[in-house]
Amino acid sequence: MKQLKLTRRQFIQSTAGAIALPYVITTSALGSETKSPASERVALGHIGVGGQGSGLLSAFLQVKEVQSVAVADPNKERRDKWVSSIGCDAYNDFRDILARDDIDAVVVATPDHWHVPIAILAAKAGKDMYIEKPLGLSIEQDQAARKAVRDYNRVFQYGTQQRSDRNFRFACELARNKYIGELKEIHAWCSGGIRGGSTKPEPVPEGFDYDFWLGPAPVKPFNTDRCLRADGLKGGYHIYDYAIGFIAGWGAHPLDIAQWGNNTDNTAPVIYEGTGTLPHDGLFDTTLDWDINCTYENGVKMKFMSMKVAGRIVRKYRPMHDHGTTFIGDKGWVSVDRAGIYADPPELLALTLKPTDIHLYKSNNHYANFTRCVISRKDPISPIEAAVQSDFISHLSDIVVRTGRTIKWDPKNEKIIGDKDAERYTTRTMRSPWHL
Repeated sequence: MKQLKLTRRQFIQSTAGAIALPYVITTSALGSETKSPASERVALGHIGVGGQGSGLLSAFLQVKEVQSVAVADPNKERRDKWVSSIGCDAYNDFRDILARDDIDAVVVATPDHWHVPIAILAAKAGKDMYIEKPLGLSIEQDQAARKAVRDYNRVFQYGTQQRSDRNFRFACELARNKYIGELKEIHAWCSGGIRGGSTKPEPVPEGFDYDFWLGPAPVKPFNTDRCLRADGLKGGYHIYDYAIGFIAGWGAHPLDIAQWGNNTDNTAPVIYEGTGTLPHDGLFDTTLDWDINCTYENGVKMKFMSMKVAGRIVRKYRPMHDHGTTFIGDKGWVSVDRAGIYADPPELLALTLKPTDIHLYKSNNHYANFTRCVISRKDPISPIEAAVQSDFISHLSDIVVRTGRTIKWDPKNEKIIGDKDAERYTTRTMRSPWHL
């Protein structure tokens, strides 16, 4: 028999009506060293429990204030795994999670094309949300997600967990406090795309609701390379129907840090120019490599590059990692990635910030930060505005590659200036009945 668990909402509802009936408070409800009392726990529903989604679920299970009570995934095998391991409820359709009054928030780790439709429906259902990066399939989708989050007063955390790492925060603080002098240039890079992918139709495996997996995307024949490859290089990341590729899927991480260190979470560069390559055969059709030069209104330049391009530049001053961010000032530089933090002059790394310096939002656990903000109703460390603006950079850079032209951006009105052909890339058609 599945163990019944008391959620935060159920505890509040039950105790509120406990005047007429006796109520037994169990040890589970009272909490323990590793779990908060039920009245302080956030009940989570997990939407998408593949590789990344399973990793997130495991991470949230370690958070004291969390209780994961349900999963949704069109792949029955994935759902059943979590039912047997933690005794949660399981659904094929994520809307069954959104309909539950006892669930406070959702963790969304679906393919990219589902992020915004789910975010909007979650906001309307009164659910807070942790959304994996990247955000939307288009600039229009990003804008719609932000509107829904703010209109319905929801707590939003973006899956850019590097903000909750000390090295990334410190690198941004060194830049923001001008310990490298006046900021002049930023380098941001990440892994590029991949070629290939079979286009041969295959039978849909038993237990996989392929039509629901497609959702708002166009109907195409199923094959394993499209969405179920075991090596993680599934087409959900590299097919333009579902994503714009690693220019956003991995680019979100270094761009997010670039934005944070440049104090531009509420805006984006105004000029984008450069080059990139697209595949011409196979199933995978998103941008492979890119070299984009961006200019901010404040005059700071940014080179946003795939790793293949960045290697020729980054290796001149530091060890290479698959993605990272460098801030270059007129008196030095600081560079950070998941392997470490580097600087010139090196003594910057031993510096202690003064009380009068800018001290950025501090979080030591991205998942706990989200759930504590669900309780406090404050913005987490990676709010919707930061997610939208960094995603804009990925989209506008991709548009440069696809059009072969310089793109000018109006950050106030959030529109491309003077290029009707480029504007068509800022929206996506969604398959009925799905819409923004």
